[in-house]
Amino acid sequence: MNFASDNCSGAHPSVIAGLAAANDGHVASYGADRLTRAAADRVREVLDAPEAEVMFVATGTAANVISLSAVTQPWQRIFCHEEAHIETSECGAPEMFTGGAKLTLIPGEGAVMDADALEHAASFWAGEGLGGGQPGAVSITNSTEWGRVWTPDMVAEISAVARQHKLALHMDGARFANAVVGTGADPADLTHRAGVDLLSFGGTKNGALGVEAVVAFDGEHAERLAFMRKRSGHLLSKHRYLSAQFHALLEDGLWLRLAANANDMATRLARGLEDIEGARLAQPVESSQVFAVLPVDAEDRARAAGATFNRWASIGEDTDEEVTLRFVCSWSTTPEEVDRLIEALRG
Repeated sequence: MNFASDNCSGAHPSVIAGLAAANDGHVASYGADRLTRAAADRVREVLDAPEAEVMFVATGTAANVISLSAVTQPWQRIFCHEEAHIETSECGAPEMFTGGAKLTLIPGEGAVMDADALEHAASFWAGEGLGGGQPGAVSITNSTEWGRVWTPDMVAEISAVARQHKLALHMDGARFANAVVGTGADPADLTHRAGVDLLSFGGTKNGALGVEAVVAFDGEHAERLAFMRKRSGHLLSKHRYLSAQFHALLEDGLWLRLAANANDMATRLARGLEDIEGARLAQPVESSQVFAVLPVDAEDRARAAGATFNRWASIGEDTDEEVTLRFVCSWSTTPEEVDRLIEALRG
């Protein structure tokens, strides 16, 4: 019963099979192979973005910072939510790879950036001159760090503010597949049609061994992205092993089926929590993550039964009687695992 993270799940058998197939023979290195071109074409196809630049990297942090470094100068500001992954969990990598660009934190319920707050901050810093630096980019996460999803209209609202201030708009899509399934929206409507310039398209959390795609919808960023990927060490010499994973995930809609399972299991868990005395949701469940406040003894029972999950006090205040917990479902989570967890929590 592992609900600690979707990073803990294995790779889908189709991905492993794709890697095995890619292992045959000798091919060109550093991404100059047919499989890499085919995988990039599949990304363009699902995003309905035939002119997009697609580059594969090994980690989500790399995808985010390479993207942001392509559109941000060292003296500029990157506006992100105060709980954004680039703020809390990437060890200062955005600042390092941009050469010093400053993260400027914006509030918003459920880690969804508030458009009015962004407008206020962008206007303020645009007027601060040399001393304050200048606005450069906006980064949003879909689905968010609290499992909420951005709809196309919500993305477009942020994009309108970004366009007004001439800011590039980046989407951290480590769980992009879960957002697509959670909203029911077309992937293109969630991204470039709503004004997104750069997408970090996640694969690792959705059945891959370890791969993300950097997608630039505007070709003007392609050269800088290419140099930053090389400089960061993410232009793998045996690049086909990254590409094979995305090629397999995007075949016949597998990526969406895997995300649908994760979302469905989260919904199943949320419904089960309704029957546990003293339990309540800390956030609406819109994708693959469940944040819940539970009695301490329920947590103790679940851990004693072998369940793995994390305390998440940053969206709630733990007390002697209750705690805020995060449960993450993955492509491989089963109904039986969810039901066993609910039973353990119930006691």
